[in-house]
Formats: sequence, structure tokens, C-alpha cells
Amino acid sequence: MQHEWREGNRVVLLPEASRFLPAMFEAVSQAQHYVLVELYLMESGELASQVIDALAAAAQRGVGTYLLLDGYGAMGLARDDRERLQAAGVALQFFNPIGFHSLARNLSRDHRKIVVVDGEVAFTGGFGAVDEFLEAWYEIALRIDGPAVADWEALFRRLWHSRLTRQASGGQMPIPLPSQRSATLHEDGVRGRVMSARGYRYQAIRHSLYERVSSTHQRLWLCTPYFVPTFSLRRRLIRAARRGVDVRLLLPGAKHDHPGVRYAGQRFYHGLLKAGVRIFEFQPTFIHAKFVLADEWVSLGSCNFDHWNLHWNLEANQEIADAGFADEVQALFERNFAASQEVDAAAWAARPWGQRAREWVYGVIDGWVTRLK
Repeated sequence: MQHEWREGNRVVLLPEASRFLPAMFEAVSQAQHYVLVELYLMESGELASQVIDALAAAAQRGVGTYLLLDGYGAMGLARDDRERLQAAGVALQFFNPIGFHSLARNLSRDHRKIVVVDGEVAFTGGFGAVDEFLEAWYEIALRIDGPAVADWEALFRRLWHSRLTRQASGGQMPIPLPSQRSATLHEDGVRGRVMSARGYRYQAIRHSLYERVSSTHQRLWLCTPYFVPTFSLRRRLIRAARRGVDVRLLLPGAKHDHPGVRYAGQRFYHGLLKAGVRIFEFQPTFIHAKFVLADEWVSLGSCNFDHWNLHWNLEANQEIADAGFADEVQALFERNFAASQEVDAAAWAARPWGQRAREWVYGVIDGWVTRLK
């Protein structure tokens, strides 16, 4: 994939499931040709049932409907639900099912979130089909109309035909896809680029972020749920803050689905705070969103920007270069900062030994895991 900037895209920011889920279901209900869905997490429950109902309804009215799930992330999807999808005519495949092969292959997961309707509309973000997204987790998504949709579809098509992808029915050959359709170029649209990563083999998302962190002049605001950054990213954040850039991190607070990951990341707080980086811990719920604002550049999608995701996972983000959209994302960040607790540098330096011990323990575990690479 060439990761080309494309003009003429319309984008709609959709914060919270109460906005992005209805928008996606509405788009699927209006599909006339095909629906392509690629997810990491899908577990049987209320939201998974809603997704199945929407896809089944599309398939039953003659729309080609294709669902690609990660072989590990979908282990919680019950057999009854899988059979219901197939009985309705939804083509179902799994990427890289867990098996008795190399550890490295089992660790390589499809973490992308892609919905494409008729080649004209795409959605991406950090969402999945698990009930936590209904109320317990804060998430955002993006709707894209325009030429960038073709790049999202190309990502889906390439993985659908991957040698690591298997039919749910056990067949070896990938189910054929319909011919790709073209999206409309909008004269009033914005400039956008789809950026992907293929684990340790190709990390374009990381290189793009590093470039922006190093070149930004005014602000660098980053939201990620699993803050265990690479040394290179930490160094760039510190350098940016020291040259006067407004560097802020929006991270989860105590409400976290993996508390150990939070502790492992907190061991880096002291150095970042000392350099002038501001850290905000979100209080209302677990914040699962992944988005970055650097001056007038935005990146939003599936990538957590931690070393595990960057090394092992398939990821994809939508980048947008537009002042108006950057203002929208700035306003979203500011609302979330207001709902967060800022970490005070002096108070953090005086934190109790129990907290320091947790950071050390989970830091050691993180180091062991990192060496699996």
C-alpha cells in the first residue's frame, strides 16, 4: 500500500457509541451493493446480536455481506452466533486462528477496525462488537466519504485473501468478493491518508507519528488506552516539550481493563512530567479511544502506539490534514481533559512506595514480554 494523500474527502467525527453505532447501522441498512466489516473483538452479547441482525438483514435483501474477524479476538463469539451469520448468508472468515504453529504467528493479530459500505462510505476507530462499548468504555469513531474509502477497502480485500485467513466453514479457498466500486470526490472535502502497519514487518504508522512529533510546532496531544511507549516515542515527546511544544497525554485513570498495563506505563510519568509533558487521567469510564492531534494534523484509528501493538499487530489509522477538523478534535480533547484529573508533578514525585512497587513489578513483566519480540 502506497499511503497516498487523497483530496476530496468528507469526514465526520463520532465521539461515543451513542453516535457512532447508530451511524454505522444506518449506513449498513442503506447498503445496495456490499458491506465489508473487519473487527478484532467480537463476543456474544447484546452488541454482537445487534451487529449480527444488521448484517443478516443486509444479506437477506441481496446485499453482499462479508465479515472478517481476528481468530483470537473472536474466540468469545458463540457457535450459535457464527451459525446464525452463515445461515443468513453472511460470508464469515477468520484471520490467523490460534493453532499449533509458531508463537510469533499466534501473537500476530488483526487489530484493525474497518467498515466499508458500497465502496462509498467507510468507518474506522477503536470499536469492537463487545458489550463494554455500549456503556462501560469511552470510544470514538470516524466516518469517511470520498477517495480515501478505496484505501480502506483495499486493506480489507488484501487480508480477506491472505494465506492466513480461513473460512468459518472450514474451506481453504477465500470466498470471492464483489467488484470494487469507486467513491465520489467532494470539491469541499479534506485531505486524508490511510496509514497502516503490518507488525514488525512494516510500521508506517509509527514512522508517521514519530515524524509528526519531531516536527510539530505548537501542540501535540495524544490519547491512548495502553500507554507503554517505545523509548523512541518517549524521547521524542520529551524533546518536543523541551522545545516549547504543548505536549499532553490523555490516558485512562483507575477504571482500566488491564490495570497492570497502566502501572507499567506509569513508571515513565516522572521523566515526562519533569520535561514539561502534561498528563491527564480520564475519570468517568475506561477511555479506549486512540487519536492524536499535532498542530493541524490528526490521526485516528486502531493503533494504540504502544510497543506491543506496533510490533505484532495489523493496524490502520486515518490521517487528516485540515484546520477545521483539527479544531473539532481540539474541542473533543478539551472536553475530555475537563473530565480528567491532571497528574501533578510534585505529588507524583512524592507518591507512596506501594505505587512505586506496582510500577516496578509490572515494568519487569512488561520487559519480559517485550523480549518475546
